[in-house]
Amino acid sequence: MLQLFRKQKMWGRHDLKPSYEVVIIGAGVHGLATAYYLGKCGIKNVAVLEKGYLGSGNSGRNTAIIRSNYRTPEGVAFYNESVRLYEKLSQELDYNVLFSQQGHMTLAHTDSAIIGLRVRAEVNTLMGVDSRLIGPEEIARLVPALDVSARPRYPVMAALYHPPGGIIRHDAVVWGYARAVERMGLEVHPHTEVTAIERANGSVSAVQTNRGRIKTGTILNATSGWCSLIAKMVDIELPIVSHPLQACVTEPLKPFLDKIIVSSNLHIYISQTDRGELVIGAEIDPYSSYNMQSTLPTLEQIAGHSLELFPCIRNVRVLRQWGGICDMTPDYSPLMGETEVKGFLVDVGWGTYGFKAGPVSGKMMAELIATGKIPKLIRPFAPGRFRENTLVGEKAAAAVSH
Repeated sequence: MLQLFRKQKMWGRHDLKPSYEVVIIGAGVHGLATAYYLGKCGIKNVAVLEKGYLGSGNSGRNTAIIRSNYRTPEGVAFYNESVRLYEKLSQELDYNVLFSQQGHMTLAHTDSAIIGLRVRAEVNTLMGVDSRLIGPEEIARLVPALDVSARPRYPVMAALYHPPGGIIRHDAVVWGYARAVERMGLEVHPHTEVTAIERANGSVSAVQTNRGRIKTGTILNATSGWCSLIAKMVDIELPIVSHPLQACVTEPLKPFLDKIIVSSNLHIYISQTDRGELVIGAEIDPYSSYNMQSTLPTLEQIAGHSLELFPCIRNVRVLRQWGGICDMTPDYSPLMGETEVKGFLVDVGWGTYGFKAGPVSGKMMAELIATGKIPKLIRPFAPGRFRENTLVGEKAAAAVSH
């Protein structure tokens, strides 16, 4: 029995069919989740196209933090639903995604930062999200290794504590969704790059790929940092600028940090994995680029600010550094829904926080495709909001990467 189980493939290889009801571009968590929920809606003639291997984009390059303590009511409701879905995802997919809700803590080092966190705490409380402002004494009790003394250049003055926040195994989420999608009869096509999108009478009609042409009447752009390039194939200019974002991981250590620590003032975030490694990230690079190479200045910044918070890790070695591409909108909120080109939908503009929203985004986009009706949770994130001046300003909770 064990031998038979080991021979089962997570997903298979398929020839491209001449046509599909829905084509999803991007096999990260958003694209795969959308396919999964489309399958649950009864739509099975679906192809998920990925130019690299599964999870080769931002779904495999993020730092896997899940939370819902955002600033706007629209954002809080949306991300809180995603947390609920993540809590049940292992059972839903029959695949352990290793979601550990250890608590998320955003530090404040200035009076203005405390004011911002207090506003977020009040919005969170009104929206039913467990999130509260705490002082240095409680911070020290929850995170004994954190330096809450007056010695640092920017002493810790308060924190927004969000117990439901946690970390997850990002690869497991991608693999779990991909396996479920394949078992439902939908198709995942890695190493299949979209090179052009055809239109007829104002609607999408086909997709050209490096493996051939596919007819379709519905296309979802779920390509994260490269979304603008795909949108230009149908002559749509998205209000998005793509920036690199870097992070690193240290050698394994004995467990000493069971909370996710974020500093808005220092632009740094730190968590410890179940293998003992410290995952540390910084803010997006201050220039627009598609280059995912890591840089020494960013590593120096990460190391310097990390030591301000945790002097005890000064002799710890960095094992690996990497980068991803973030698609940033002017109001730091995503673009979700239909566009002016009939049949061309977008689930993009996620900046540094897309992995948190994978399940709920997939569920909402699948509902939109299946019913033609815009779900209430994603109405505020419509692509046309910039023309209508109905922005969802989420910078206060999303400007720092996590």
